[in-house]
Amino acid sequence: MKGLDSKELVSIGRIVGSHGYKGTVKVEPLTDFLQRFQELKEVKLYKTKKIEKMTVESCSPYKGLLLMKLQEISNKEDAQSYHNALLCVDEDDVYPLPKGYYYHFQLVGLAVHDTQKGYLGTIIEILETGANDVYVVDSPVYGEILIPAIKQVILEVDLEAGSMQVKLLDGLLD
Repeated sequence: MKGLDSKELVSIGRIVGSHGYKGTVKVEPLTDFLQRFQELKEVKLYKTKKIEKMTVESCSPYKGLLLMKLQEISNKEDAQSYHNALLCVDEDDVYPLPKGYYYHFQLVGLAVHDTQKGYLGTIIEILETGANDVYVVDSPVYGEILIPAIKQVILEVDLEAGSMQVKLLDGLLD
């Protein structure tokens, strides 16, 4: 989704309720990096195709969730009106990942090239399985290809070039 300034937004949490009467909201984190919430100064709330910029006053852990006080939400009724709203940040403000790790939004749309077969198609979806992710590639030649996100298969990811180099395992195209 596009933000207020036409940048892409990334969801990092969802408001799941209110806490107390002063407008504090309960947030379910949608990221593995909970420390990012401690450093957060502002956030964009997305609900029913509307985006509002909010200032973060405080944030603390609470029973597997986060309690967040946003300056623009001053009472329980206002807090309740944001139930199920997504907390978003600009794509440029996502928490940095270690080298070799990528956010799903960075991979969707990459052109996939195999060392033997050449261009395969474009990543259209990422399936999260128990063992490893699986990249769904829409191929004009082979139809839908499911590529396991494992080191033996994924050789290189070049976000700037918009491409991924793979070495398909035997039987993946049969």
